[in-house]
Amino acid sequence: MAKFDSQDHQHLRYNPLRDDWVLVCPHRMKRPWAGHVEKPEEEQIPRHDPKNPLCPGNTRPNGKVNPDYESTFLFTNDFPALLEEGPAPEESSDPLFRCAEARGTCKVMCFHPWSDITLPLMSLPEIRVVIDKLAEINIDLGKKYTWVQIFENRGAIMGCSNPHPHCQVWASSYLSNEPSIKHRTQREYHLKHNSNMLLDYVNRELQKKERVILENEHWVWLVPYWAVWPYETILLPKAHVLRIEDLTESQKDALADITKRLLTKYDNLFEVSFPYSMGWVGAPTGKYLSEDCNFWQLHAVYYPPLLRSAKVKKFMVGYEMLATAQRDLTAEQAAEKLKGLPEEHYKNRKSDSS
Repeated sequence: MAKFDSQDHQHLRYNPLRDDWVLVCPHRMKRPWAGHVEKPEEEQIPRHDPKNPLCPGNTRPNGKVNPDYESTFLFTNDFPALLEEGPAPEESSDPLFRCAEARGTCKVMCFHPWSDITLPLMSLPEIRVVIDKLAEINIDLGKKYTWVQIFENRGAIMGCSNPHPHCQVWASSYLSNEPSIKHRTQREYHLKHNSNMLLDYVNRELQKKERVILENEHWVWLVPYWAVWPYETILLPKAHVLRIEDLTESQKDALADITKRLLTKYDNLFEVSFPYSMGWVGAPTGKYLSEDCNFWQLHAVYYPPLLRSAKVKKFMVGYEMLATAQRDLTAEQAAEKLKGLPEEHYKNRKSDSS
């Protein structure tokens, strides 16, 4: 029998953060591909669209007028999923029909006044302003709410209905499903090993160098060993950090640097404004601010859907929905592909040559 090769033979990989498994089938990458690989035409987005409700000075659907902002702009979502007030459901003794109270607030933060710019095309000082503002938001909402989820859906393929550069922040009175799992797994790891799971993990990845794409003095960007999406990545600080507001000034500067570099590589992969859903994950807030959460480690996750080209995406269907998450491209192959991409944005290269 042939000797096992993780880059050629099917196997399961364990995700200690989620306490689950992913099926890796690299031999399927040998399948002939007859699908489209062409790049879509570049979308022409105006710098300021008088009809875009996120642009400075424009009127939003609820009648409120945006200020003529010149940097970031934060406002309460006009159509929030979570409200601060509302009647609580009655408690049920039936274990099959349980219901619980949910309160919260939803914010939108524009990164920049221009609609035709994205984070990788912004300057380092502009990105640093975004980071500082996110830290402020986490402090402010974290005083009242148990979980503050900062996330960005980029691209229409990920459900983003507005091209203007922005993210969302949903703060809730409860600890959401994913952070609840990570709270448990990181605490259990700490109790068992007397160390921090993600700090141990990032140190071992730095030793192996198999899945590391970028690093600087304070941060590491890599494809996690247990990645599900084709080009899924995780961004980790090298030092112990609980929440985004705990970052030092030098860590924030380094975060601006690696954010611009990593998003540039993403865009350069298929020479398109790369779609993804990403989010910051750190220790919970609210009542947890007074509890020992040192087993937590701040991190950001990126879940891009694209697989073979700017038009071909990975679908989570069939086996994934009914059984176990599955991927063909290995984490190591994805990391090698991303690592080899240039760090100058393709749009800047084209403008230089024209």
